[in-house]
Amino acid sequence: MSRMPETLYSRIGRFLDDHRLAPDPAHYAFVHAILTEPKSALARAVNDLIDGGLRLHQDDIRRLGGPTEASPAPLPPIASSETPVRDQRDHAVPEAESQSDALAEQTQGHVEAFGAIIRSMQADTSAFSRNLAQSAAEIGRGESIGLATLAKLTGEMLERIHVTERRLEQANAEADVLREKLIEARATARRDTLTGLANRLAFNEAVGQYLQSDGPCHLALCDIDRFKRINDDFGHAVGDRVLSAIGQILAEESKGHLVCRHGGEEFAILLSGLDRDKATAIIERARATVRDRRLKVRETGESIGQITFSAGIASLTQDDTHETIFARADALLYRAKNDGRDRTCTE
Repeated sequence: MSRMPETLYSRIGRFLDDHRLAPDPAHYAFVHAILTEPKSALARAVNDLIDGGLRLHQDDIRRLGGPTEASPAPLPPIASSETPVRDQRDHAVPEAESQSDALAEQTQGHVEAFGAIIRSMQADTSAFSRNLAQSAAEIGRGESIGLATLAKLTGEMLERIHVTERRLEQANAEADVLREKLIEARATARRDTLTGLANRLAFNEAVGQYLQSDGPCHLALCDIDRFKRINDDFGHAVGDRVLSAIGQILAEESKGHLVCRHGGEEFAILLSGLDRDKATAIIERARATVRDRRLKVRETGESIGQITFSAGIASLTQDDTHETIFARADALLYRAKNDGRDRTCTE
């Protein structure tokens, strides 16, 4: 039986999933434009970015201008030293802080708007209560207020209720959007902007959780060997691409476990639910994959040369703290470096 061709919808979904992009309308439209017009300038630019198995990031999409751009700005050579990606990362923290400030201001504004709605409802209710009390008093004195007066009072209150309901409905919709933004901001704060992996904040939180739980868990610290050579010979932008590629390899080889860019050229991996031999085997497979991968400077085709990393693996114990487990793994990594690099040391 012949296999049915993959639908465009499935291809778009697979692309979003492969690059860990949220399935929102903007991302869908972006990928739709790439896949339906594969020879367009936008599609070619994206293919250049993801060539070699690299993952497309939100910053890349923003820089390309999205699917509405007729001709995206030309991409700088990845070996260019004029606009190194490292400079962009230096500005990532202020940008994140700016986004946090904007969300905080938006949240404060939303709280104030809710407060204004509640105060308005209280004022309307109080006014209606006074009018009803006055009408009740008039009825009690035997005075005739007429159905028209009661109908007017009731109609005015119903109109105020309808206005308030519409305002509350709008406020609730805005609150839902804000809630999603806050969730996204929280996730962004725990993700490394270059590799898309968990950052040190997210990793420290996970280590704290594992320290309080039962079951085997191992911490692997992996550091790229002689990474300074790559930056010196090819530029920081190429170095950033190498970091992204190795981060993706570690994530693929350690699927199901938490992989983090711990800082610079160092990655940390929490391997849980495995004995030490199986955990070590995962790191060894990742080392072999990195060693066998041949990366090149995209614009020139120049080989970057063989890339390796060293690793130290420590197993969590009941007596461990965050500091002690990292100290032991770091000491093992240091030993691997001293023993000649491109190797893994365990306890």
